[in-house]
Amino acid sequence: MSKAYSLAGLRLGWVTAPNSVIEDVMIHRDYDTISVGMIDDYLATIALESVDRLLERSHEITRGNLSYLSSWVDGEKKLSWVKPNSGTTALIKIELPIKSYDFCVKLLQNTGVMFTPGAAMGMEGFIRVGYANNPEVLKIGLSRVSEYLKNI
Repeated sequence: MSKAYSLAGLRLGWVTAPNSVIEDVMIHRDYDTISVGMIDDYLATIALESVDRLLERSHEITRGNLSYLSSWVDGEKKLSWVKPNSGTTALIKIELPIKSYDFCVKLLQNTGVMFTPGAAMGMEGFIRVGYANNPEVLKIGLSRVSEYLKNI
């Protein structure tokens, strides 16, 4: 629920699976989480009552941000990608002789922009960029990355 309904931080959800899998999930869940927090449960109930509106808002944000991200990547000579068809994150290839971890750490130190290094996912040479956030924040962050890329 947290991703689709823009409720980052809520810790709840559901599983659809064969009974044997659900039984295993319940055992493990009971081991590490006794119950869902009352506030999380209440906020999830409100979200489910407004599901269409929340999903449309999320889709508007991600579609607009993906369009902006696409134009940005296409304009950066040191980056390339295969544009995702959906979702909230993109994998972008760094066309530089630098490890993805080092690139991300230096980028954060110099710009305040944080990406996930591809090495953390077994995809060295790539960065993972989330684009399901405030459009203005995304634009400011990407402009900082552009300035950084000009200087390396």
